[in-house]
Amino acid sequence: MEAVDPPEALEARIRELAEADRFRAALTCAIEGYGAEVLGYLHAVANRDVDADDAFSEVCEKMWRGLPNFGWRSTFRTWMYAIARNVLRNRVRSHVRQQRVVPLTDAPEVAEVAERVRTTTAVYLRTETKTRLHEVRAGLDPDDRALLVLRVDRKLGWSEIAVVLSDEADLDEPAVAREAARLRKRFERLKAKVTEALREG
Repeated sequence: MEAVDPPEALEARIRELAEADRFRAALTCAIEGYGAEVLGYLHAVANRDVDADDAFSEVCEKMWRGLPNFGWRSTFRTWMYAIARNVLRNRVRSHVRQQRVVPLTDAPEVAEVAERVRTTTAVYLRTETKTRLHEVRAGLDPDDRALLVLRVDRKLGWSEIAVVLSDEADLDEPAVAREAARLRKRFERLKAKVTEALREG
């Protein structure tokens, strides 16, 4: 389930709305455009539906709170994935798995869009065929799963992946380049590991 608009047009529309202080409309546009793929990422990395659904609610809430201060140093899509990754990591670290987040209480129309994306995507994910690759991925470290999903499934560029997977809030260009180079090497090792596991299966 991918964004309907071309990514450049979607990014331009989100930014145009946000810069006009139309934050509800901007976030609605972002969730409609990227929500399903980010929820799919959460399901793939968390490998537990309840964690992914709860995390998605929290991602939407954090985007709502953070959008007025978003500096556009990355694409909105990259920022959304970075939030998703951090939410998931924090939930895993603190073992918050059953806590339900009620998102966007002051923006009910945005919450409605988020819930629609979540419900529709959940049906899609439940009917997705479980292949050997999915089984192999499920056995990987969450950061390795994230790297595979972002590069193989979402086709993010190395610089975007570096921003999403970084533990630092604001990387400068040289740091992004170094992290991207490190992730490329890690990806090659991971690819070899997955290939070997698939052969053995």
